[in-house]
Amino acid sequence: MFFDDERSNRLRPQILTELVGQYLNDAERARLFGLPGTTRIRERAKIISPERLEIGEHCWIGEGAALDASGGLSIGEHTSIGVGALVFTHSSWLANMMLDNRPGSDLIERKPVRIGKGCFIGSLVVVMPGVTIGDFVTVQPMSVVAKDVPDRCLVAGNPARVFQRYDEEFIRAEAARVRAQNAGDQGV
Repeated sequence: MFFDDERSNRLRPQILTELVGQYLNDAERARLFGLPGTTRIRERAKIISPERLEIGEHCWIGEGAALDASGGLSIGEHTSIGVGALVFTHSSWLANMMLDNRPGSDLIERKPVRIGKGCFIGSLVVVMPGVTIGDFVTVQPMSVVAKDVPDRCLVAGNPARVFQRYDEEFIRAEAARVRAQNAGDQGV
């Protein structure tokens, strides 16, 4: 019933890890995947080529997110990847066009993706191969990031474009506003 070829034997441990991971909590699942102890990974999240993933402390990966690290994927500390987000580090479009879409095709192009520290990547975001997202970036839900994004900004759309830039003063003011609001809510 099982294939006994190189590819199947290489993929089988990852399949079993994902199956076992469905029965664990977020922290246990992170440990099973070899992620930092402060990282949380939700149910049905998938990591392709986890050995090529570099991820910082205090990260969160949402339900159903798919992280393709086959071309190299780096995620900075304190970054969240939203529910159903897709991060691609490879493309097989040319292999499809040349009728050569098979494992190991020399027409599959791989490009690393870097997502900086302190980022919030919203739900259902798509990040394309080769993109660098700077530090302290917010990507609004359902955006498609097809080109590099500078530090400290908010991007949205398809293709994603910069809508707002953040400076330290703005971030501190927003943090004070939210903390005051939360303190008021606790007194209710």
